[in-house]
Amino acid sequence: MLPEAELAVRPRVGLNHLLGTFVRLGTMTFGGGVQSWIHREVVDRLGWIDSKSFLSGLTVAQVLPGANPVNLALYVGLQLRGGVGAAVAVFGMLVPAFCTTLILGALYRGYGHLAVVHFVLAGVAAAGVGATLTMGIKVARRLPRDFVTLLIALAVFVLVGVLRCPMIPVVAVMVPLSIGLAFVAEKKSEAVP
Repeated sequence: MLPEAELAVRPRVGLNHLLGTFVRLGTMTFGGGVQSWIHREVVDRLGWIDSKSFLSGLTVAQVLPGANPVNLALYVGLQLRGGVGAAVAVFGMLVPAFCTTLILGALYRGYGHLAVVHFVLAGVAAAGVGATLTMGIKVARRLPRDFVTLLIALAVFVLVGVLRCPMIPVVAVMVPLSIGLAFVAEKKSEAVP
């Protein structure tokens, strides 16, 4: 349950607006860049949630099974309108993606043998990587600038990104470690007058 102060500042978003936003996002976005478009839309443009809440949702979306953008849509919808909002946001995100996948699958089946199709797909993949990197840098700039946060972020990057360790064991170790370190840091700050 959200605290009263947080509930008071959350904008009241209509279900039609929520559906329209996620239908548009589901239609216009693809691949790894979806999270960055969701961030741009719900944090920067519409101001529905703040960056800290978005980062929490993104973390949850990446840990849960399923597609990250759908999990993120579920989180945003849940934050804004509860269970009904979550269902509406997920529906808005899935329907365009489903239709687009069917259409692109049919086109690929007919024209996938052409070299130009593979060049286009490589460009789409590069755009997705660039959009994801942009969002990662944007969100990272807003993280606390303490040594422990940077050390944990660097450790996760090296373990998953460089050494190719499986994400689930890394997250299973780093999440409790992060929570424990945050708890210790908070207790220390409370002890100092």
